[in-house]
Amino acid sequence: MQLLRKADRRGLADEAADRIREAILAGVFPPGSPVREVELAASLDVSRGSVREGLAELEREGLVRSAWHRGTKVIDLTVRDAEEVYSVRAALEGLAGRGAIGRVDLDVLGRLVDTMARRLASGASSSELLALDIEFHDTIYEAAGNRRLLDAWHAVRSQVHLFQLTRIRLGYPDYRAVVVDEHREIVRLLDAGDPDAVAHHAEEHVRSALRVLVGQLDR
Repeated sequence: MQLLRKADRRGLADEAADRIREAILAGVFPPGSPVREVELAASLDVSRGSVREGLAELEREGLVRSAWHRGTKVIDLTVRDAEEVYSVRAALEGLAGRGAIGRVDLDVLGRLVDTMARRLASGASSSELLALDIEFHDTIYEAAGNRRLLDAWHAVRSQVHLFQLTRIRLGYPDYRAVVVDEHREIVRLLDAGDPDAVAHHAEEHVRSALRVLVGQLDR
């Protein structure tokens, strides 16, 4: 519990959600582990009510699940969960890519990829690279100009982040080898402006990640 940062005194439920989410993504609370209101409230120095609201937000994001008389737990990472999340993401990525053509700032995307390349060369952790990876995709979704599409992305974004971190932690070395080139290709295709090519590449980008993850979870 010492690894959780104290919550600020503004928007305590949101702060609690942010801190607990950070802890889950950092592996402090592994998949399937319980997250207890009393302990979290003491660690974050907030009320149980703020923690309860924060956990409700994380449940809407799909990071935790609550059951009557069983408390709240971080989601388990099963093959079925992965297939469900990544099939939804593949569809969303195709739509986002199509919608972002002519709208997204390619210079912003290019700078994000350049930052990935610099961080990779300087030995940054894979989790740092993944944070830039997620930011890259956030930029595309925001540029697509479809509020409902953006809401759908936010509904699975935290789960995607957790699954991707799991893929890396389970020993997928090729992530570091391909992350820069894969995202440069997305920028190139968006610049070329072919909706079908953008959608196909975006969907395959997701399906490739799923294949690797399913292989790891099966082991």
